[in-house]
Amino acid sequence: MKGKIVKILSNDYTVKLDNDEKIICKARGVFRNKNIIPLVGDNVEVNIDKKIIEEIHPRLNELIRPPVANIDIALIVVSAKEPEFSSNLLDKMINIIEYNNIIPVIIISKYDLLNDTKEIDKIINYYIKIGYKVFINNQIDDIKSVIKNKIVILTGQTGVGKSTLINKLETSMNLKTNQISKALGRGKHTTRHVELYDLCEGLIADTPGFSSLNFINMSIEDIRDNFIEFNLYKDKCKYKDCNHINEIECEVKRKVQDNTILKSRYENYVKYVNDKGR
Repeated sequence: MKGKIVKILSNDYTVKLDNDEKIICKARGVFRNKNIIPLVGDNVEVNIDKKIIEEIHPRLNELIRPPVANIDIALIVVSAKEPEFSSNLLDKMINIIEYNNIIPVIIISKYDLLNDTKEIDKIINYYIKIGYKVFINNQIDDIKSVIKNKIVILTGQTGVGKSTLINKLETSMNLKTNQISKALGRGKHTTRHVELYDLCEGLIADTPGFSSLNFINMSIEDIRDNFIEFNLYKDKCKYKDCNHINEIECEVKRKVQDNTILKSRYENYVKYVNDKGR
């Protein structure tokens, strides 16, 4: 029977079958011989009688940290205030998520705490213009419609309102402030493991440490190419392999100067490249 690995503890693999039943399985030794490591999110074939995972289907994508596969959507929660909005962290997470063939969805929390929303509205409109879905965290029905029946990871720095968002999406979880880590398997006194939980007729996992990741396995060119709006103008640059930093006659830099490309996005890109080159 087909299923999906939703939890791994030691050598025990909890598989959610297509009929929604969950069983604990072992993995065939052949995976170890082939240097295949089963991951949470893997789509598998299970021998029900023997409770053994016999086959792991090819992955759409996988993350190194946390080790999870076949993610459809990443909900990136960033606060408008307390903590202050960080374009640097947002663009970093978007870039890594894009590189891993996962769809980023941006959630702006604590919007209601702002006295003046003009600046954040400008930023929101820019990300929407370049193709990203962006929601205020009270647009619950819209967020639910996007993540329904999807495999989702949730990421964002401490204090941005992830627990509040989860409570609104799934009231039965009834999390208290700062309890999301414990509920999603990364609490102070819980085993550090990745687990997919039922949410909005799909599955969700928290991603501890994701926001502190460096650009693992990514080249400077990978970082460049995952700033998606740069790709609209690169063919007009003088040099085919233009990195849009020191080169002359660069169309991307021109678009920054005339405010077609958001200045903070470009500045973050330059910082990432410089940091990567050290």
